Amino acid sequence: MFAETLREKLGSGAGLDRQQVSLLARHFELLKRWNKVLNLTSIRSDEEAVERHYCEAIFLAMHLPAGSLRVADVGSGGGFPGFPVGVVRPDCCVTLIESHQRKAVFLREASREMANIRVLEKRAEEVEERFDWVISRAVSYEDLSGFLKKLAPNADLLTGSEGPPEEMGFVWDPPVALPWGRQRFLWTGHVVTGETGDPVSRETERRG
Repeated sequence: MFAETLREKLGSGAGLDRQQVSLLARHFELLKRWNKVLNLTSIRSDEEAVERHYCEAIFLAMHLPAGSLRVADVGSGGGFPGFPVGVVRPDCCVTLIESHQRKAVFLREASREMANIRVLEKRAEEVEERFDWVISRAVSYEDLSGFLKKLAPNADLLTGSEGPPEEMGFVWDPPVALPWGRQRFLWTGHVVTGETGDPVSRETERRG
């Protein structure tokens, strides 16, 4: 059921190979089992879960720039959007940041076969590492504002039509509407630096 629904929603699976679909399906089955005792998602319909959790995350993954990126998923919860991003982009190193201990245990179990995914059981505010890109969904702008810029100079947020506030310190590209017609958007932002107001590129950040 999972593979068929995923391919239907994405359109021929959007180029995912059999191994990638298998990894996502295994995560989905594990998510459903753990969700009976741990509140990983409030979505009860399998079809809606595939669309909201997996398809949105895959959409984000396909919009990341080419190249090996260090990606941080803030408030990963059940692994979204970070786990599907790690599956779709094996060239990227994805860190799932989750402060809730039991959710972190789930994430470790779900990602134990994924060499490019690791779990960091910390509050995002306490993370000292720097990444190339930070991603998040279902985390409020208010919660993200205090630390998003500290984690990475680039961000992708899966959220609604209301744009992120200026206080975040990012310049945001025009939002990209997700193709499932539910007022969901991908917002991509870049940190503004210096007097020029130019976004910080990944190479500039590394040289800095």
